[in-house]
Amino acid sequence: PIPCVPCLPRLSSGINAEYSVADFEKVIDFLRERVDGITIITDIIAGFPTETEEDFRETMNLVKKYKFPSLFINQFFPRPGTPAAKMKRIPTQDVKKRTKEITEFFHTYKPYENRLGKIYTVLVTETSHDGNYYVGHNEFYEQILVPKRPELMGKMFQVKIVDSCKFSMTGELLEDTSVVRPAPADPLQVGQLSGAQLVETKNNNQVFQLSFAVLLLAALARLFYLIWL
Repeated sequence: PIPCVPCLPRLSSGINAEYSVADFEKVIDFLRERVDGITIITDIIAGFPTETEEDFRETMNLVKKYKFPSLFINQFFPRPGTPAAKMKRIPTQDVKKRTKEITEFFHTYKPYENRLGKIYTVLVTETSHDGNYYVGHNEFYEQILVPKRPELMGKMFQVKIVDSCKFSMTGELLEDTSVVRPAPADPLQVGQLSGAQLVETKNNNQVFQLSFAVLLLAALARLFYLIWL
């Protein structure tokens, strides 16, 4: 999620945000132009102490412009120890009104209604809340409901989208699709870090020795710092 409300100009000083509305839009536009089908969601905090009606309208304009497939909408709550906790709060009825307006607009559009006929590869990992479907996700982590057949749990296969609602799509298996279990990654080699490639040396023990030396130097530096503090 990309936080939205803190980027508004008159709020940024109170929230200590480091980006503007233009920065926010630039990031979203950049990603959407270069990553086809990317899913971008955001957080909305309504009723920050310095939020004006004009600020709220800017927030609504952003929501209407991008029509995020998912929104985390919350009313401002003062967290003890933060500067905002000492600020004068906006009347509760105004905060509730703004939250309601955002929520009502969010439910006016269906982000997946143009996906009918699309084909995706999904991985099934769970059961739907009503227990009637299995839940799979495509490469963009969008939720796709599939038939509840035991052999599909934990498997990958292709589906064609036949229906959609506010929060998910429904897919049917392609007739010629293969149902496969994802292959686990190869186990890490001794001394290899997750997400990093092992550097080949004449002696693999050098990897361990180098790592140990770095940790030792860090520990000594910390010790000297505490002694001289």
